[in-house]
Amino acid sequence: MRKLRLVTDGPSAADLRAVEAEWPLIAAELDLLDAEISNIYAADHGGPSPLDWRRLRRAEARVTRVAAELAVRPADSQAVA
Repeated sequence: MRKLRLVTDGPSAADLRAVEAEWPLIAAELDLLDAEISNIYAADHGGPSPLDWRRLRRAEARVTRVAAELAVRPADSQAVA
């Protein structure tokens, strides 16, 4: 019989720095998800408004912009001081 071991270790400092460095992209993706969900729910009320579509396009553009910024950033500078 195998015994389960309780893991009490949390993320390392390097893991936390990596998450912090990617946080702008995570936040942009969450905003995009929120805009997509709003458009889905708007379908029940006559469909998304022009403002809803604009919000979605801006969120998509922000994800693209932030991802591009992270892609060109040197790996050693991705850790936030």
